Amino acid sequence: MSVEENLVSDNVSGILDSALDAGEGLLRLTPTWVPRSFLHPGRRLRLHTDDLYAYGADRGGIDERWFGSTTEAANEGRVWHEGLSFCSFEDKTFLLRDAVSEAGSRVIGSTIYDKYDRWPIYSKFFDNMGPIPHHMHQRFEDAELVGQEGKPESYYFAPQYNNVDNNFSYTFMGLEPGTTKAQVRKCLEDWNKGDNGILDLSKAYRLKRGTGWLIPPGVLHAPGSLCTYEPQWGSDVFGMFQSIVEGRYVPWSLLVKDMPEEKHQDLDFIMGQLDWEKNIDPNFKDSNYLEPIVDPEKSGVGYTDRWIVYGTVDSKQLFSAKELTIAPGAKCTLQDPGASSWITTQGKGRIGSMALQTPALIRFGEHTEDEVFITHEAATCGVEIENTGAEDLVGLRYFGPDVHANLPVMGAYKNS
Repeated sequence: MSVEENLVSDNVSGILDSALDAGEGLLRLTPTWVPRSFLHPGRRLRLHTDDLYAYGADRGGIDERWFGSTTEAANEGRVWHEGLSFCSFEDKTFLLRDAVSEAGSRVIGSTIYDKYDRWPIYSKFFDNMGPIPHHMHQRFEDAELVGQEGKPESYYFAPQYNNVDNNFSYTFMGLEPGTTKAQVRKCLEDWNKGDNGILDLSKAYRLKRGTGWLIPPGVLHAPGSLCTYEPQWGSDVFGMFQSIVEGRYVPWSLLVKDMPEEKHQDLDFIMGQLDWEKNIDPNFKDSNYLEPIVDPEKSGVGYTDRWIVYGTVDSKQLFSAKELTIAPGAKCTLQDPGASSWITTQGKGRIGSMALQTPALIRFGEHTEDEVFITHEAATCGVEIENTGAEDLVGLRYFGPDVHANLPVMGAYKNS
């Protein structure tokens, strides 16, 4: 069934109340698929291969699945709901965005709703056969120039979605210490001469399953070919700084799409959108690399809760994420200080009264039992999760800003 069938598009209060009451504060989410015209799908999202171009070949292949999203994908030619998550209840669907608007305090908590008037973050799996162009996401002050918001982001390489490396499991990040602004400017000047050489000024890091990175806005990065779980701020701004990727031309328009139109040929302005000091940080890995940390307060016999995304961006706690593993036959009560969006990556079981099942293959438009939004109401009261299968039950969940009082700092994994 398509998410647009039996869609409740206005006055969602009745069905939302029923869904929240029946789910004891949990909302079932349906898969949200996003194509990218300039990338090549990695084929590990468990989407049926016949459906990789379900939006049409002209739109590009589907290489992303978004989780708990109230953020629209900034794609040219997008369908009206592209990037938005739908809730499903009794054969009816409604937007998570509408649920937040209708009952923000109940769904995401009054602190976040009163400050942001929306669910300000989201996460995704992005899955590509090869690398993404070296690019950055604008800082908040730069994105504001075009009516958008900045986009810090983070990565976690879930082992369950990375059975193969694909073509290039390395990510170029930042710029080599000592790189000059004149060198980067020359790359922009050489855009139409072929490969503009921006990667010659950067360093590639090998990607390791079960680890991750925190990437501040304004920092260049060219994500490699591991399927990546990516909690991030709720924005889709970017600027591509690489002109040729795997022999494919990257148009100038993808460099300047989120910059004021009168600045589209202003090289000094374009370069000014980079956070220079963070890009040339001589301790880049120490500043940005993440390894999981066990949270002993949330772990017990038969279950382990790990921090997978932590730390701050410019001293602000904007998002975070955890990975919960429950052994066969075990159960636990999950009690968090704020709402989260859950995706099951392995095994089967239940969360509250809702079934959890990791799909082997998904058809486009099909509903699944692997994705749940844990509302603030459910998270703070506590929800029981049980493994009813023969293998570990594993789920990833991400949180909004300023939720945790005990969030680990960058580098804390070295002492764990």
